[in-house]
Amino acid sequence: MTTAAPPPALLAVDDATRLFEGDTGLRGVSLSLRAGAVYGLLGPNGAGKTSIIRAICGRLALSAGRVQLDGRDPAADPEARRARGLVPQQLALHRDLTVRENLEVLGRLAGVSREAIADRVAWGLAWAGLEARAGDRTRTLSGGMQRRLNLVAGVLHEPRVLLLDEPTVGVDPDARLRVHALLEQLRDGGMAILLTTHDLDEAARLSDTLGFLVDGRLRAEGTLPELVHASFGTARHLEVVLEAAPEAPTVARLEALDLHASQDPSRWLGRQAGGMESLAGIEQALTASGARLRRVTLVEPGLREVFLQITGRELDR
Repeated sequence: MTTAAPPPALLAVDDATRLFEGDTGLRGVSLSLRAGAVYGLLGPNGAGKTSIIRAICGRLALSAGRVQLDGRDPAADPEARRARGLVPQQLALHRDLTVRENLEVLGRLAGVSREAIADRVAWGLAWAGLEARAGDRTRTLSGGMQRRLNLVAGVLHEPRVLLLDEPTVGVDPDARLRVHALLEQLRDGGMAILLTTHDLDEAARLSDTLGFLVDGRLRAEGTLPELVHASFGTARHLEVVLEAAPEAPTVARLEALDLHASQDPSRWLGRQAGGMESLAGIEQALTASGARLRRVTLVEPGLREVFLQITGRELDR
């Protein structure tokens, strides 16, 4: 019995490279995304996430590598551009137009035909629960409603691939969950979604695959359990925070404990195979080296701890 081949990728980024003077750019990034899947792209500010999105949209010329959207080059083929939707972090809405007018204008710009636009707008209003606000000026909507409207505008033309840049930034928890529910419906309907977010809970909930972009390189990729295992094995996440950057004797002791400095020199990270009972010995050894401890913590690793291990810093917000 033969196993069916997986469906081809709707989005394929192969060895994407583009260097900027004084900036990180992209350094050989490769990733792919199939129908009905969500890829969460994480990384600190300046890691190259915006450059990847611009390249996928055909707005950034690569010096090496290629991008294909539904088998086409988005920089050269209008059909490729019509195959993707973009929901930017900054609301791409006209505040003084009504909700309906926004969708009519943005839908036509995205390629929805004159004959189809009324039906597509009616669908979008119903789908996002905005029918009662269709005639209201967009500036009168709550932040969560504007985020939903922004999402509808990005999918009116029924793209096969959706690019999301911080889709729930600045909204309250209830509004965030409503946007998540809409995204899950799109995914379940077969849309491929590339998500960049600074919300690790959002990334963990929505993403099938997670990728970590650091200094223009894809440092790690996989499911959350795969990434946790690759970073920690069966160990726990150990974090030591000092009152100040350590002196040489403390550095030596920290390194002997297999800890490494984060972006903050007073914060050291590592793995610990022992349980909570091991903390007392760690604290005693560090105090004996002259360390002034603020806290020592040992936790079961999740996405936050994987992010810290891979990047050495908290996710910028």
